[in-house]
Amino acid sequence: MTSSAPDRARISIIGAGPGGLTCARILQRRGLAVTVHDRDSGPNARDQGGTLDLHADSGQRALREADLLEEFFALARPEGQEMRQMNPAGEILFHHVPEDGELFKPEINRGDLRDLLLGSLQPGTVQWGRALASISGPADGPRLLHFADGTYLETDLVIGADGAFSRVRPAVSPAVPQYTGVSFLEMWFSDVQTRHPEIAELVGQGGAAAADGDRGMFAQRNSSDHIRVYLIRRVPVDWIKRSGLTIDDTDAIRALLLEEYASWSPRLRQLISGNDGLHVDRPIFALPVPHTWAHNPTVTLLGDAAHLMPPLGVGVNLAMLDASELAVTLANSATVADAVRAYESTMLPRATEMAKLLEGGTEQLLSDELPDFAQDSTQP
Repeated sequence: MTSSAPDRARISIIGAGPGGLTCARILQRRGLAVTVHDRDSGPNARDQGGTLDLHADSGQRALREADLLEEFFALARPEGQEMRQMNPAGEILFHHVPEDGELFKPEINRGDLRDLLLGSLQPGTVQWGRALASISGPADGPRLLHFADGTYLETDLVIGADGAFSRVRPAVSPAVPQYTGVSFLEMWFSDVQTRHPEIAELVGQGGAAAADGDRGMFAQRNSSDHIRVYLIRRVPVDWIKRSGLTIDDTDAIRALLLEEYASWSPRLRQLISGNDGLHVDRPIFALPVPHTWAHNPTVTLLGDAAHLMPPLGVGVNLAMLDASELAVTLANSATVADAVRAYESTMLPRATEMAKLLEGGTEQLLSDELPDFAQDSTQP
């Protein structure tokens, strides 16, 4: 089958995260039709996670192409670039306070970024409640998207922007994410200025981190007077079950953690002892390095679906850069197949280079040596 011209192609993006929505926005700005399918029942079906930093040379670059950079800066928190590195005694070893006008990587809540991108799309672009089950059809198209509700859809290009455990990836690659041996346990603190003033002072306007070589801790200020704390530990992926607990056993998990961090200062241990609500278990997975695949003219990947790496501050930035380059390349190419080949010729080498730099990077999050969180984008 002859590959379609992009302006006549049926383009389907799977996943309404920052990467998928950025791609859709830029495609629409370039005059191309696109539909986004997402498994969630709606935009507010689940918590979107904490805050993230968008870098000037990647995430912000994509937003500039999307003509959303000004709106981003109106929502972003430049003060969130503040960073404190501590030792387990609670002593500050490194402290970065952003200068006035410093905008290399301001923070924005994930939910705010998603709302910005969703609001920029044409009505009906995102189809909610569309969980992809599988893809069939010949490699040169058309492809059939089979959804969990039993429906299916014919399309000329499938863009997998559906994250770590992508349902699109098997169409081009047999690779599956592997557990890194390190897990994050997330905790929340709300109304911190009133209810947790000591924690608010400890964390500041950005992030605060500490590690002792075996375990770590990262606390991050979010908007709306909210702080998220991540305990970083080298544990089995099923450590909660092995402990005879469930994720709902808040008090028992807290007691276990306080014992593990018994040698740490009371100032830091308060980040464990008083969280609001349940814990969230986030084991860290990564794709093999390098992760590449043979060119397929009707399926491609971006973001974590293409290059899942340890959480060292590059994930969403690479996803949005991928999305921008793919959308622009589609708009400028004669055929979909040409665009996919050109995009992957740039994206895959870049992703491989970064993945090699970050391979085993979860160990950095446990290191008691500087630099740790003091450099560039090395933060969860």
